[in-house]
Amino acid sequence: QLQPVESGGGLAQPGGSLRLSCSASGFTLDYYTLTWFRQAPGKEREGVACLSWLGKEYYNRLKARFTITIDNTNNTVYLQMRNLKPEDTAVYYCAARLGSLCHGEEKEYSFWGQGTQVTVSR
Repeated sequence: QLQPVESGGGLAQPGGSLRLSCSASGFTLDYYTLTWFRQAPGKEREGVACLSWLGKEYYNRLKARFTITIDNTNNTVYLQMRNLKPEDTAVYYCAARLGSLCHGEEKEYSFWGQGTQVTVSR
């Protein structure tokens, strides 16, 4: 059973940066796809960025400010967030699914982390 664990959330000022990390014992892009989601207060969870061995996908026009990468030495997936805005405030989740296709919908994912809070405020 894959259990993703997120870290790296916190408080950032508008225009600032944060890097989130997601690790899971047994995770490898050979078998899994990993996607970052976020859920803002009062809103539905939405896809942010996806990584599979086929490549990367970004959702909700976040490609200009967010970057998803992987450290292949330890299979940790990162979400680098730049030029943060107050509307980026949300709980950020990483989720994994078997297979190599990216999906931006949460129903496609079986393995979820507990989430990490990101707050963007002065």
